[in-house]
Amino acid sequence: MKLPSFLRRAPEAKASAAKALISLYRLGRPAWTPRDYASLARAGFEKNVIAYRCVRLVAEAAASAPLGVVEGGAVMSDHPLADLLAAPNPEQSGAELLESFYGFLQTAGNGYMEAAAIDGSPRELYVLRPDRMKARLGAGGWPEAWDYSVGGRMVTFRKAADEMSPILHLKLFHPTNDHYGLSPLEAAASSVDLHNAASAWNKALLDNAARPSGALVYKGPEGAENLTGEQFDRLKSELEGAYQGAAHAGRPLVLDGGLEWRAMSLSPAEMDFLDAKNNAAREIALAFGVPPMLLGIPGDNTYSNYREANLAFWKQTVLPLVKKTAAALTAWMKPAFPDAAIMCQTSDIDALSADRDAMWSRVTRADFLSDDEKRALLGLPPREDTD
Repeated sequence: MKLPSFLRRAPEAKASAAKALISLYRLGRPAWTPRDYASLARAGFEKNVIAYRCVRLVAEAAASAPLGVVEGGAVMSDHPLADLLAAPNPEQSGAELLESFYGFLQTAGNGYMEAAAIDGSPRELYVLRPDRMKARLGAGGWPEAWDYSVGGRMVTFRKAADEMSPILHLKLFHPTNDHYGLSPLEAAASSVDLHNAASAWNKALLDNAARPSGALVYKGPEGAENLTGEQFDRLKSELEGAYQGAAHAGRPLVLDGGLEWRAMSLSPAEMDFLDAKNNAAREIALAFGVPPMLLGIPGDNTYSNYREANLAFWKQTVLPLVKKTAAALTAWMKPAFPDAAIMCQTSDIDALSADRDAMWSRVTRADFLSDDEKRALLGLPPREDTD
C-alpha cells in the first residue's frame, strides 16, 4: 500500500547548519560591496606617496616569491600547472599577474582571478578588477555566481557541477562582512586623509610665500574706522595679484591710507603638524605591515638596521600572504590537478638567505641526525644512493 505523502520520509540532504543563519541578504540578489573603491584608490594609491609605496612594496615582493608545483613530494619543473603559472596569458607573465592580484588585495581587500578553461582544464588565467565584481548569493546565503560589469555589459560566472570554479576569490579578513574583505587601505583611510591634508597645507604655505599669513590693520580717521566696500575689494585684489604666490616671495608691501601690517607667527603647538604628518605616515605603514624604515620615514628606530627591517617585512608580511595565496590556488586547481600542490619556494628568496644560512649551519652541526634526516629538515629529498 502506498503511504500518504505527509507520511513519506523526505530525502536526506547534507548542508551546513550555519549557512541559513548567518545570511542577512535578500536571496538571489547581488551583495554590493560596502565601500567606495574608486575614492579609496584615488585618495590612497594615486595621491598618497606612503600608501602608494606600501602597496608597491607588498605586491612586488610577494610576486617575486617563486611558486613551485609539488607532486608526489617532489618539485615538478615540467608540469602543466607550472607552465600555466609561468605564462598565464598572452599579455602577462606570472609575476605580472600576481603583482596585479596582490595589488588589488592591498587596495580593495579582495582579489579575483579568472580561469579560462577548455574541457574543464584551465588554459589561461586573468586578474579581474574587484570594483567590477559582485557576488550573487544563492539560497544558502553564500555566493553561487559572480557578476562582472564593465562598459555597460555584464558577464555572469557560474560554477558547473564537478568542475573547478571559473573564479578564485581571495579576501582579507573582515569582521563584519561575510562576502568581502577589508583592505589595509581602508583601515588606514583616516591616516591617509591626515597625511594628504598635511601635504595640502604645505603646498598652500608655499603658494603664500612660504610664511605664515598676517593681518592688515586699518587705522582711519575718526568717523571712518572701516574701509568701504570698494576699498576692501581693491585691497584684496591687489594682495592676491601682486603679493601672493612663490613668484612674489619677499616682495615689499606698499601700504597707504592708514594701513598697517601685523605678521602672525605660528605657535610651537601649531607647528606640530610636521610630527602629525610623520605619525600618519607610520600608521599607514603599520596598516600595510611595512616597517617605516623601509619607507624612509624619520623618527622610527624600531629596527637597528635596514637588513633587520627588510627581514621582518618578508617574514611577517610577504611570506604569510604568499603562502595564503598558494594554498588558495591549490584548492582552486584541485579539480583539474588533483595530485598537485602549489607551494612557495622559500629557498630561492634572496631576502631570507641569512636565516637560511643559519639553519643550514645548525643542521650541519647536529651530529645526532643522519644525512637523510638532515636533508628532510632542509626540505630536500633523500639521497638516491641510500636505501
